[in-house]
Amino acid sequence: KKESVRVGGATLAHAFLSRFVNMPYLPSWDEFAKAAEEIYQASPYKARYVVKYRHCDCKLELKVTDDVNCVKYRTDQAQDVKRLEKLNNSLMRLMVSKPSEVKQ
Repeated sequence: KKESVRVGGATLAHAFLSRFVNMPYLPSWDEFAKAAEEIYQASPYKARYVVKYRHCDCKLELKVTDDVNCVKYRTDQAQDVKRLEKLNNSLMRLMVSKPSEVKQ
């Protein structure tokens, strides 16, 4: 039988996952894009970027996390696809450039 570590009445896994379950979605694209770039620049080897599209309700969901910070954004607007493309280009530029080449 597997024993689980308890932290304040909850298992360690539950305590870890509960940080991400209740993360609110940022209300504006500009806040999300700025926070996403800051998370990547703070920890480029740990940061992850997830894009999810749900066709059944036409929602695009974006999430950037480094296991400490997490930001999310959800939209159903077609114009945000262009913004997504710009954010992808910006993050790719950060990923392929040397740290000294990227302006802070």
